[in-house]
Amino acid sequence: MYFPRVIRLDDSDERIYETPARPGEWAVPGAFVFHDLDTRRLDGKAREAFRRGFFGTESFGWTTLVQVDEIGDAEYAAVIERLAAHFMQEYGAPNLDAARAAAQEEVVFAASICDHPLHTLLMLEREVSEEGIVENFRVAQTPDPFDHERIKIWTIVDE
Repeated sequence: MYFPRVIRLDDSDERIYETPARPGEWAVPGAFVFHDLDTRRLDGKAREAFRRGFFGTESFGWTTLVQVDEIGDAEYAAVIERLAAHFMQEYGAPNLDAARAAAQEEVVFAASICDHPLHTLLMLEREVSEEGIVENFRVAQTPDPFDHERIKIWTIVDE
C-alpha cells in the first residue's frame, strides 16, 4: 500500500512551521487540526500550516512536501494508533474507539491521495469555502527529477 512520507529537500520547513515534521515520518493531510479554529484569524506559521502543511504522525509537526512511499501493515496500524492517542490527548476524543475511528478515517484518506507512482512528490493547498475546508493536492513537477547523470557533481574514475 502507498502512503505519504515526509520528505525535505531543503531546510525551509524549519523556518516556515512552528513545529516541523521530521523527514521520513508518515504524514496525513491533517485538516482536522483546523476544524474548530477561526482560520481567518490565523497568521504567521499557523497560517502557513493551514495553507500548505501535511501533518507528521510522529512529531505532530508540519511539512510542505510528502512523497508517495510503500507502507507495511504494521506501520499502517501504528500510524492509526499514534493518531488515535493524539486525538485523545489533544482533541478530547470521548473514548479510544471514537479516536481510532477518526484516525482510521484520516489514514484511509491519506492513502487515497497516493494514487501516483512510487516516490511522486505531493503538495497541498488548503482554503476555506462555503462548504468548509477544501484541500487540493498537486504533484510537484520537477524537471527530470531522476536524471542523475545531468546533476552529477563528480565521477569516480578507476586508475
